[in-house]
Amino acid sequence: MSIQVIVEKCTGCTLCVKACPFDAIRIMDRKAVIDLNKCTLCGACKDACKFKAILLEKTPAKCELPDIKDYKGIWVFIEQKNGKVQSVSYELLGKARELAGKLNCQVSGVLIGNKLEDQLDELIFCGADNIYLVEAPELTNFQDEPYTNILVELIKKYKPEILLCGATNIGRSLISRVAINIKAGLTADCTGLDIDSEKKILLQTRPAFGGNIMATIISPNYRPQMATVRHKVFQPLPADKKRKGKIIKEAFDSSLYFSRTKLLDIVEEVETLVNLSEADIIVSGGRGMGGPENFKILEELAHVLNAAVGASRASVDSGWIPYSHQVGQTGRTVAPKIYIACGISGQIQHLVGMQSSKIIIAINKDSEAPIFKVATYGIVGDLFQVVPALTKKFKEALRK
Repeated sequence: MSIQVIVEKCTGCTLCVKACPFDAIRIMDRKAVIDLNKCTLCGACKDACKFKAILLEKTPAKCELPDIKDYKGIWVFIEQKNGKVQSVSYELLGKARELAGKLNCQVSGVLIGNKLEDQLDELIFCGADNIYLVEAPELTNFQDEPYTNILVELIKKYKPEILLCGATNIGRSLISRVAINIKAGLTADCTGLDIDSEKKILLQTRPAFGGNIMATIISPNYRPQMATVRHKVFQPLPADKKRKGKIIKEAFDSSLYFSRTKLLDIVEEVETLVNLSEADIIVSGGRGMGGPENFKILEELAHVLNAAVGASRASVDSGWIPYSHQVGQTGRTVAPKIYIACGISGQIQHLVGMQSSKIIIAINKDSEAPIFKVATYGIVGDLFQVVPALTKKFKEALRK
């Protein structure tokens, strides 16, 4: 698009100056002058001009779609931390196997790091047909630039049709950079993945508009189709030790491993009880807790059950408990065996993060609270009476 003032028609009336929302027009020598550094070509000035003195030309954009016929297979970025493969990778391999069955293709894992050979068999047992392995001392710990460079080069060489990645701190930092480099679409924080049976493209479902609707997103014209998925959304497959796979080792010029940042240290978060993401039992509190001091009764129950303490966004936003405990769309996604929701109403933003729990126990004095619609068991009552009573009973039962 381009814009210009037709000097012969301009009267210097200032109507365009008043209409411009970006302060991009000045009157000089009784003629309008447009500052192209500020102008966004919105057309407001053209519409305001009564003398048709502003010409805005639109040139149809030419978009050449890439050739995607040679792209095939599903890849999973295998996240490792301190040399240990993270559980979200096994969850994604399990889902990738299901999707691969509908596309009749192979599942491959991409593992970047150093001295990781002892974990390759387990990845194959849990669903991978191939493992693309890139090892170097410089790659021991994740850093944005070298990992991005490597993954981009592998994609260009092998052309996967789909690339899945965990929606973790590492995954979010990495995969967005990869998407920009290869000019592919990316859907973040998916809660569902499927294959369109007719078009054979990836259906990527995620919460939208604050979790009020579920949107299904497609990337029909670009490859790979890329999505990040939160931890605990899918279940890993049981390890099949009879499965065989292929290890494909790749090496690149050391210049590809260069990073403008330097990793000084890795400090692990200190958990007061049990790691929220890995816990089999979670006791969570919401707005109904009333204040930070009342979370002590949840901690007492969690201690008896060897459980983790979670929270809704409302209690985190109120400053009652740190963000690291938050469960929900803007917190962590969990799938414990037992989830005990105390004083949590059950808004969709929270349900997105815990509805995959095997057993949900809701404690709320409001019998109409939405949490009871998803709960396995519901207790209508005052949590300040119910929770201590449960703690006492569990103590007695577990002593036997």
